[in-house]
Parts: sequence; structure tokens; C-alpha cells
Amino acid sequence: MLYKIVFKLGIYLMVVSFFFHATTCLAQTTTVSKYGVSLINKPADYQLTVRNDSAKKMVELLKLIPGLVYDLRYATTNNFTHLQLYVPATRFTFLRLPAARALATVQKELNSRGYGLKIFDAYRPYSVTVKFWELILDERYVANPVKGSGHNRGLAVDCTIIDLKSRRELDMGTGFDNFSDTAHHNFTALPAAVLDHRKLLKEVMEKHGFNKLDTEWWHFYWSNDRGYEVLDIPFEELVK
Repeated sequence: MLYKIVFKLGIYLMVVSFFFHATTCLAQTTTVSKYGVSLINKPADYQLTVRNDSAKKMVELLKLIPGLVYDLRYATTNNFTHLQLYVPATRFTFLRLPAARALATVQKELNSRGYGLKIFDAYRPYSVTVKFWELILDERYVANPVKGSGHNRGLAVDCTIIDLKSRRELDMGTGFDNFSDTAHHNFTALPAAVLDHRKLLKEVMEKHGFNKLDTEWWHFYWSNDRGYEVLDIPFEELVK
């Protein structure tokens, strides 16, 4: 009797192991870009990665953080390329679940001080990064598509602080996507108020788990601690 029980248990464990392995393999279905980057561009493949690891879920930020203000520059021509790169123009943006939750805590802390976040960009489909690169061809300003970027993985956010009463942005010394030394975190030849505003943004973001990009005061990223894949899935597919 004991032998039969052990035998049946062994068969059951083998079947479970087989299906787990099969699901994991399916989750790794990827496409290789012309730059040699493995990426996920099919919603079904993305969903499989989420089933294996719920932290890989892409969260629409405004749904999680209703008080956010969006100024999604690449959905317009008001950006450094003067091209509308998110076509059709998107009204959505995303981060992976842990990063989105951390951003919610940033917003909560800023709100307690009378401030809030404005979002310029977060998730960026890989194909848009390729467009950036082929327009600019300069790693000082745009991500090289042979690597994929934090934005492509749903880990990076471009943001600033607004005053909740006036709804105006705090003066950060430069605008978004200003590719000069003035935008660097270590640039100090700025008015004291500007330095204080940058310090506030940096300190609150870092306090809640984000890392700064030294050359862009607006750019913060979550560590890729779970092998988050490069995605090239349209915004409207993620909304579904």
C-alpha cells in the first residue's frame, strides 16, 4: 500500500514539474531585434512572464496613483526630436509593479509637503528606443538599442515635481530632455532654490528605492533585480 502511494506521488510530482518547466519555457519566448536584443513583443508572451512572476506586471500609473499629472512628451511633438513618437498618441504609461508601488509612496510623501509628481515618460516600447538611436546615434543622449533601456523594461521614469496649489512645475534649472551639463546632478552653478528642488526630487526618489541617472535630473530607475525583459508591446495592448 505504501509503495503504491509513493509511486503515485512520484508520478504526480513528475507531471507538476513537467508543466512548470513547459510554462517557464513558454514564458521565455522572445524575438531577437536587428541589434541582437532579445525582447517580448507579443502580449501573450508577456502575460506568461507575469504568471511566473507577478512582480513583472505592468501597472498603468494613473490607475494606481490617481493624483499624478501626465505630460507624456513623446505622445506629442513637444520633445527633443520634434516628432510624435507614440503613434497613436497614448494617454497611458506604465511601470513594473514594484516600481509603480514605490512611485505611489513617493507621491504620498510629496503630497504631505504640498507637492506632487508630473510624469514625462515611463515605459517606452523598444521600437521607439530604436527610432531615438537612429535619429541621434549618441549614447550621451539616447540609449543604445544593443542593450535595451530601463524604459524598455518598465523600470525607468522621467518626472518632476509640481506645486499642488498652483499646479506649476518647480524650477529645476533646465527643462526635460536638456542635453547639457546643466542638467547633471553634480552641476551646482544654479540658484539655491533650484538646487533645493533637485535635492528634494532626488532624495525622495532614492528614499523609496529609485536610483538617479547622473546626467539627467529627471530620470530615475528601479534596479533590474528580477531579470525584467525588454518589451516592445504597444500601450493599448498593455491597457487590455
